[in-house]
Amino acid sequence: MRRRLVPTALLLPTALLLPLALLLTACGGNSAASTDTDGQGSLTLDVGDQKGGSEAILRAAGELENLDYKIKWSTFTSGPPLLEAVNARAVDIGGVGNTPPVFAAGAGSKITAVAAFKGTSKGDAILVPNDSKLTRPEQLKGRSIAVAQGSSAHYQLVASLRKVGLSLGDVKVKYLQPADALAAFTAGKVDAWAVWDPYTSQVLLSQQGRILTTGDGITNGLTFQVAAPSALRDKKKAAAIKDYLERLRRATAWVYDHQEEWAKVWAKDTGLPYEVALASVHRTNATRISVAVDEPLVASEQEIADTFTELKLIPKKVDFGEFVDTRYNGDLPPSTTRARASKGS
Repeated sequence: MRRRLVPTALLLPTALLLPLALLLTACGGNSAASTDTDGQGSLTLDVGDQKGGSEAILRAAGELENLDYKIKWSTFTSGPPLLEAVNARAVDIGGVGNTPPVFAAGAGSKITAVAAFKGTSKGDAILVPNDSKLTRPEQLKGRSIAVAQGSSAHYQLVASLRKVGLSLGDVKVKYLQPADALAAFTAGKVDAWAVWDPYTSQVLLSQQGRILTTGDGITNGLTFQVAAPSALRDKKKAAAIKDYLERLRRATAWVYDHQEEWAKVWAKDTGLPYEVALASVHRTNATRISVAVDEPLVASEQEIADTFTELKLIPKKVDFGEFVDTRYNGDLPPSTTRARASKGS
């Protein structure tokens, strides 16, 4: 029996902010934990993952069956340490958002983006408290805004301000990781919070805030699978990566037709309240499609790299085109293809 999202007035009292807050606190470090091993055979593909990420979606969609190679999963707290492991050859491939590859490239890491997924950016939002007098992004001038430094939300904040003629110098940026930002936002210690789903859905459903603006039409909505160059040079591992990506693409497509089912799995895997997971699936996760790693994609990521170089958060000019491999594109649609329409929350 399908569960239906009930009105927000009946959902998520403030006490229910605690489970996700604890989850976010746990995600603050840089450690990785080995988890499951799937498949059989003499070849092992070491895959980096984040909680509620590739492993969970592949398992829910039944795509971890009939593997003729082994997948050894390692769970990381976030994208940057996962890419550090890719650079160190501890991981063959792993999934991250649109900004960690840019910073890894800027640090000269040995990484290669081999697959991309595009979704809407409606879950990337600048939130304000419900009683805030702010109604337009241009009113952020002089206000304090929490954001995780170097995150996709950081770029969204820069781009959103730029669109209305402002810069980071026009606002008071408070660099806070999500757990601390959530606490500061709900306590009224910042005027706004630039963040992504599922945190956006959490704040909205708990009635702790509202959306001032989103990244829709501003950020590229991309996520990546990033591989180690050494793995790509190994013919057997390269073949396993091809099969792995095909399975992940099918699983991503499966989510759109099984949104309630995926939300239940995601909630269980992450500790999110089901209603928050479902809202985030509707708004963001289920909109993702597989797209080609192509020239427009490189140009979009190059824009992010150049922005952070100008802000002196990346020490040198980055040529993102040197960090991609197009061999797995096949007949995928171009990266400029529109994401699936969001069902809303």
